[in-house]
Amino acid sequence: MNPAIARRQFLALLPGALGASALGTAALGASALGRSAHAQAWPSRTIAMIVPYPPGGGTDAVARPIAEKIGKALGQSVIVDNKAGASGLIGMGALAKAAPDGHTILVGLSTQFVINPFLFRKLPYDPNEDVALVSQIAEAPIVLLAHPSLPANDVQSLLAYIRANRSKLSYGSYGIGSASHLSGAHLSQITDGDMTHVAYKGEAPMITDLVGGQVPMGFGSVTQARSMIEAGKLKALGVTGEKRIAALPDLATFSEQGVNDDVFRTVGWIAMAAPGGTPKAVIQRLADEVKAACALPDVRERISGLGFEAVGRGPEEFAEIAKADAQVWGRLVKQTGASLD
Repeated sequence: MNPAIARRQFLALLPGALGASALGTAALGASALGRSAHAQAWPSRTIAMIVPYPPGGGTDAVARPIAEKIGKALGQSVIVDNKAGASGLIGMGALAKAAPDGHTILVGLSTQFVINPFLFRKLPYDPNEDVALVSQIAEAPIVLLAHPSLPANDVQSLLAYIRANRSKLSYGSYGIGSASHLSGAHLSQITDGDMTHVAYKGEAPMITDLVGGQVPMGFGSVTQARSMIEAGKLKALGVTGEKRIAALPDLATFSEQGVNDDVFRTVGWIAMAAPGGTPKAVIQRLADEVKAACALPDVRERISGLGFEAVGRGPEEFAEIAKADAQVWGRLVKQTGASLD
């Protein structure tokens, strides 16, 4: 299939395929539950929670308390299964191949759901058929970081500095096609800065080079950068999203600083998904338990400490957010020409 057509179909089908269809049609949900959840109580065994990243990262750190809480609520263990690699494709591929019976779920980043379909010409799964959105667990804003030597202390002064130094500056990112890359590329475009993109294999090496001054700026997560910000080894100039984050309450958003376009008002997120065709009742029960977990003070505090905000949004609302975000990121992928195959 022509890649452009496939991507248009992805955008057109997203609210249905990853929303209503992801919930399962009424007939499918009823029949499937009749065969499984009604025939024997669901869940009837351990639930595998795939995380498409290594242990210890932000996504993994959010997934584990959610796994613990929903496991207790459901009366079955929820075991985190880290399947890292290939920008999340390994984990997503494993989810897509799993039985749609509610015993395999995935907790991943927005990258897997609304960016990868534009970065890869061919995915090992169909994002419209094989993946069912369950819950938006947490919003994950990213922060514009700069080395202390950079003569800018807020977004507007940085924009002016980039304009005055066209073609002389670079920015780092934690991978081609990541939110970090696309946000940096957009920053370069709106200033006509012609900045050089320096892509790293992960966020940790990017942060190391930012602290060392090898690159002057880049977008990163609070999880990785907070200690460097607090130590004065990095400057935080602005945060994406509609509101400030609890982990850095004094850091103004881009919008507060006069940059109101949709790119910097859009945030990444951490979400739960299930195999396509999972019964509607199972999807809704999982979403309800995620929402309950996100309302618990200890879970909210842990997620907030990572620089995220627990939200626990259900499948219908989440599908609409995913559709809107896919339009933003898809446009940026096209503008930058980013590709991973």
